[in-house]
Amino acid sequence: MLPEVASWLARRTSAAEDWPPRLLLAAKGATRISVVLPARDEEATVGAIVAAVRADLVERIPLVDEIVVVDSRSADRTAAVAAAAGAEVVAQDAVLPEQGRMSGKGEALWKSLAATSGDLVVFVDADLREFTSSYVTGLLGPLLTDPSVGYVKGCYDRPLVEGERRVEGGGGRVTELVARPLINLHWPLLAGVMQPLGGEYAGRRALLERLPFVTGYGVELGLLLDVWQDSGLDAIAQVDLGRRFHAHQSTEALGAMSGQILLTAWSRLERHGRMMPLAAPSTALTRFRRGADGHDARTADVAVGERPPMIEVPGYAAARSLSSGRGNGPPFHANPAGVLPVVTPKVLPLVTRDIGERVN
Repeated sequence: MLPEVASWLARRTSAAEDWPPRLLLAAKGATRISVVLPARDEEATVGAIVAAVRADLVERIPLVDEIVVVDSRSADRTAAVAAAAGAEVVAQDAVLPEQGRMSGKGEALWKSLAATSGDLVVFVDADLREFTSSYVTGLLGPLLTDPSVGYVKGCYDRPLVEGERRVEGGGGRVTELVARPLINLHWPLLAGVMQPLGGEYAGRRALLERLPFVTGYGVELGLLLDVWQDSGLDAIAQVDLGRRFHAHQSTEALGAMSGQILLTAWSRLERHGRMMPLAAPSTALTRFRRGADGHDARTADVAVGERPPMIEVPGYAAARSLSSGRGNGPPFHANPAGVLPVVTPKVLPLVTRDIGERVN
């Protein structure tokens, strides 16, 4: 481990219990706080998450100003369950409709910036089980108490749950097999980020709105790399949230996810001036399944799209003015990553078709 990483770990890692709600309420002042859950077909879990945040951090202690569920074309009762639990529910395609329709978790997160008013935005996956509101308070702690922090990642143990069987440390397979080796190879200063693909994180609107959002599964990696490039390592903190339980996906689904993460990493290597590609990467993923006559080849398109920084979208200011209140946070400035100047983002030359992915 690089000495800079060891130093960052010591200075920028804390635990959820370090940030009790009343301490944060005292630090909140006029800061508006939004909690966002991107959701698609999560009726089984979204209600309990919303209810916990509302009970603990809206009614018992008035820390959170709004809870917004961005419904990404759910076919089940996700929207109704979330609304009954006390969330404001917005349909993904109803936000900035003039920008057209794209698909994926990152699309829901990007749209949430236009649908919320908080100076601080906390993102929580809607498929979590055994959720507690300490996830939210933990992520808010560094942001409310240290103005030099712009982005906070959650970290946790991720057991693999298969029926009644739990394998400690067996979760996070794409993180361990794809994302962590990539980061250590190309971005070694970020090697201390324990859960780079985790879906629980928070940031200052003033930072998030100037970043592009990958629309697919690469959104978490893309944001992490762009925050580092924009604002430097010390703008990032991480908080130990304990344990994370959620529904696990099939190996086939994880393969498609890995392809999108690799494409996202490729785009950042090129955009940030860290490589000079000789050709564009392929977006086709071919896999094999044994059939009656041998192995059948199946090819899927794992390309993802990308949305521009929200601050560049003409309808953004108008959409925010229609929200319940407007954020009043100051601009966020931190030391950039250093080696190279920040490159003005451009749209990824990737296909933007719907490939039927889940949001979570």
